Amino acid sequence: MPGSRGWVAAALAAVGGLGYWAMVSAASGGVEPWDAPVFWTMAFPGALALSAALGAIAPSRAWLWGAIVMLAQVPVVVSVAGASALMIAGLLYASVLAVPAALVAWGSGALSQRLARHAR
Repeated sequence: MPGSRGWVAAALAAVGGLGYWAMVSAASGGVEPWDAPVFWTMAFPGALALSAALGAIAPSRAWLWGAIVMLAQVPVVVSVAGASALMIAGLLYASVLAVPAALVAWGSGALSQRLARHAR
């Protein structure tokens, strides 16, 4: 993440991800985000949309913003359920979910850069 622009994008991804997953948890009655009844139908697609938006806004290393958004579930889970031995499994689960988010953010960033080049 060269320069301050990378740090700003990383901070935006982290704060946005934490806020998003906290809202998902709160709207689902305080459960872990990945246990929300609407996780696969609304929460996960919403996180992918957030990842795509961040990738378009900050296309340099866009894949990282998607990964950060998904991994932001882990601190929310710790705040909701506490730390336990299952956190290793949760971290692995969030890491697997980070792969599609990273791909979406990367694709969005690449498209953003391509459109910017064609607009010149």
